[in-house]
Amino acid sequence: MGGVGSSGLDSDSSNSDSSDSDSSSDSSSGSSLSSQGTSEESKASSSPSLGPTTIFSQIISGSIPCSKVYESSTILAFHDVSPVAPVHVLVIPKDRDGLTRISESDEGRHKEILGELMHRAGRIGRELCPGGFRIVVNDGVDGCQSVYHLHLHVIGGEGLGWPPRQ
Repeated sequence: MGGVGSSGLDSDSSNSDSSDSDSSSDSSSGSSLSSQGTSEESKASSSPSLGPTTIFSQIISGSIPCSKVYESSTILAFHDVSPVAPVHVLVIPKDRDGLTRISESDEGRHKEILGELMHRAGRIGRELCPGGFRIVVNDGVDGCQSVYHLHLHVIGGEGLGWPPRQ
């Protein structure tokens, strides 16, 4: 596995993921991740099973740059451009496969990728936030989900209060 940056997130001496084909890239984007693209883009590329194209689709394709933390053949993790804490990383599946909300996941179809996402989010949190971190999944309007491509937030780097600040 190749390392990304100085954090060593892609090297795992305790558990080698031979299926991961990591790459490194560190470019930044001024785009807001809460945007889902223009309504024209959404309409043009909408699919009943996948939903409209999101900004994450554009990040995965490389048309919008990101500051990568980790990448494998199935997962991409990158720094949020609007962080709520010193460390705020988004962990997403590269293939959305209809997985727009955690509440709409299918056990047979999504169980493996959900496990991979949680495992990777935990590894990123352990590396970047040794004092502790929070993993958040927003679901639906009332859960403040703004991008309908399932994603996990790894938040930390400072003491976090409860309930979460607004």
